[in-house]
Amino acid sequence: MSEDRIAALEARLGLLEDERAVARAMASYGPLVDSGEADAVAALWAPDGVYDIDELYLAGRERIGEMVRSPAHRGWIQQGCAHVVGPPHITVQGDEAVAVCHSLMVVHEAGRYVVRRATANHWRLCRTPGGAGWQVVTRTNRVLDGRAESPVLLARGVRGDPAGG
Repeated sequence: MSEDRIAALEARLGLLEDERAVARAMASYGPLVDSGEADAVAALWAPDGVYDIDELYLAGRERIGEMVRSPAHRGWIQQGCAHVVGPPHITVQGDEAVAVCHSLMVVHEAGRYVVRRATANHWRLCRTPGGAGWQVVTRTNRVLDGRAESPVLLARGVRGDPAGG
């Protein structure tokens, strides 16, 4: 096999590994938040990372951890809830990635499961120093309730636009 072909294969494999690592980081959010693992949820974000949810703007790991520890969130866990992150569309460019997906918050109410929220998600991630993994720089969520900004957020993510919303 030629040196060029080996280099091309290594580049393709590296991209696949990066996409898989980003997808795994994103997929870990639901199980961690639904089990109340506040520190592990916060560690998904860069130290100064942002989680921008319709009604909440959380800047920094401390605030993200506080959200998971909050009485409101603990109540969702006790009632029964599932944060389901759909399959992502991921664009990796060097040490940065943009991903987009849908998410659902399913809650247990009166003996049945109800979708409480269907949300457009735009993620910006960066490779950690030393290549130890990927962390969220910003995650922007907007409810899919007919507002114009939600589908725009999805389209920007598919295009790999780091601007998000």
